[in-house]
Amino acid sequence: MITVVGVRFKKSGKIYYFDPNGLDIKSGYSVIVETVRGIEFGECVIGPKEIREEEIISPLKNVIRKATEEDIEKHKENKRKQEEALNICLEKIQKHDLPMKLIDVEYTFDNNKIIFYFTAEGRVDFRELVKDLASVFRTRIELRQIGVRDEAKMVGGLGPCGRSMCCSSFLGDFVPVSIKMAKEQNLSLNPTKISGICGRLMCCLNYEESTYEDIKKELPKVDSIVDTPYGKGVVISNSVVKEMAKVKISLHDGEDIVKEVGIKDMTLISGGYEYIGDNISEEDIKLEVDDLDDKTISELLKDN
Repeated sequence: MITVVGVRFKKSGKIYYFDPNGLDIKSGYSVIVETVRGIEFGECVIGPKEIREEEIISPLKNVIRKATEEDIEKHKENKRKQEEALNICLEKIQKHDLPMKLIDVEYTFDNNKIIFYFTAEGRVDFRELVKDLASVFRTRIELRQIGVRDEAKMVGGLGPCGRSMCCSSFLGDFVPVSIKMAKEQNLSLNPTKISGICGRLMCCLNYEESTYEDIKKELPKVDSIVDTPYGKGVVISNSVVKEMAKVKISLHDGEDIVKEVGIKDMTLISGGYEYIGDNISEEDIKLEVDDLDDKTISELLKDN
C-alpha cells in the first residue's frame, strides 16, 4: 500500500495523486507539486489515504511543500496576468485573421510556459501567431486545440435542467455517453432533448444507467407470461422506478384481474426482459425523429 494525497489544479478538474513526501497535508491545503509540466500550484482535495500500488499508473511525483503566503500571492498574480494575456492573444488572432476561437489562457506556476486554449472547425496554421506571442511574453507558448465538451467545461453555464453544468461544477473527467443510455431509460431520442449546451449527449445520461440496466435485467417485457403469487398472467405494463409490473391474471371463473407485482415476486415463463443491451439501431432513432439525416444518426450511434 502507498500513501497518497489527491490534488486538483482547476475547479472541477481531474484529481491527480501525489506522494505527500512526509508532509502534514490535509484536504483544503494549497500545495506546490512537481508535475510533467514543471512546478505547479494546486489544492489538496483528498487527504492522505492508502491505495494499492497497482492503482498508480505513472510514477508518483512528490508534493514539494505546503504553499506559502508568497506562493499564494504569486498564484493570484498569475491569474491577473492571464486576463491580460487573453486580450493580447485576441488582438493577435484578429491581426492574423485566423479561424479560431480563444477560450482560455493558463500560466504555469513558474511562468515557464503560457497555454492558450482554443476551438476551431479544422486545423489552423498558427505558426506566425506563436512567434508574435513569444516576442511579447518572452516565454514558451503553447496553443492547444480543445473540443466542444472541454469548451463547455472551461466556460461554464446553465444546463437544460437550470442548474450549473455538471462538467464545470463537479465532474473531474468526461465519461463516455451513448444514445443507448437514453433508450435504456425510456427517454426521447430527439437530440434537442438529450443534448447539453455543448451539443453532445448530456453527461447525466450516465448517472442512473447502471441502475436501469440492473432492474431491466429482471423486469419482464410487456406481453411476457409470468408466474406470480396470484397465478400465471400476462404483463400489460411495467415500471422501472417502482420495480414492478402490472400483470393480468385470468381466474378459474373466467374473470380477469390486474395485480401489481414486484419483480422479485414473479418468474418469467415465456417472453423476455426489458434490458436491451447493445441492441439499438438506426430504425430505433428514426422512429423518434423522422427528419434526422444519416450523418446525425451515425453520430448518435457512436459513443460521445
